Amino acid sequence: MRENKGTAPDLDSRSLLKKVIVLFALLFIILGSMFFLPAWTFNYWQAWIYLLTLSVPMIFLVRFLYKHDPQLLERRMRMRERQKAQKLIVVLSWPFFLLAFIIPGFDHRLHWSNVPLAVIVISDVLVLLGYLFVALVFKTNTYASRIVEVEKGQKVITTGPYAIVRHPMYLGQMVLFMFSPLALGSYWAMISVLLLIPLFGTRIRGEEEELLASLDGYKEYVAKTRYRLIPGIW
Repeated sequence: MRENKGTAPDLDSRSLLKKVIVLFALLFIILGSMFFLPAWTFNYWQAWIYLLTLSVPMIFLVRFLYKHDPQLLERRMRMRERQKAQKLIVVLSWPFFLLAFIIPGFDHRLHWSNVPLAVIVISDVLVLLGYLFVALVFKTNTYASRIVEVEKGQKVITTGPYAIVRHPMYLGQMVLFMFSPLALGSYWAMISVLLLIPLFGTRIRGEEEELLASLDGYKEYVAKTRYRLIPGIW
């Protein structure tokens, strides 16, 4: 079960918050560059709505973690995978992630796609729901690190979204990424996102091997919670 942390932010967590703010600013600049430079215009309302859809809940989530769980905030700052196989998956994934966010700008500029307004709006809603689902995972599991690792004292989480599937964070992320191209008004960028699915599956399998080998009680959790990512399917 999840422990109650409830400690006030100290000097280290304040320093961490500064790093998060810098990274947030960089993320906004990088995403904006990937959208507006290929589009060669700021008159790209789909990109503005998408940035707003992501940035507003992100600000509230960072504020919540800073106040209630700065340790998780620190874990989310870790980028370097320790396992060679996971490092390779991350390297292979990056081109598809980049293309998924660069292609929509060219699509907007060259008018390759004609995505209906209703589809764009629904996709933005699903992107938001995917992000909120990930936020729920963070609230439930303080060990939800960005990298594959098992820490000393880590416990199996079986409540909340973990009662439904074993890897709910990836489920939320997949929903977010799957509908991002449509939210940005591009059909063609969907190809890049679809190619990410096998890499998601490979990463999950590798993470499960690590958890089965290193996390006490995970084998029993696997027997109880059958599905990894999608209820009734896998």
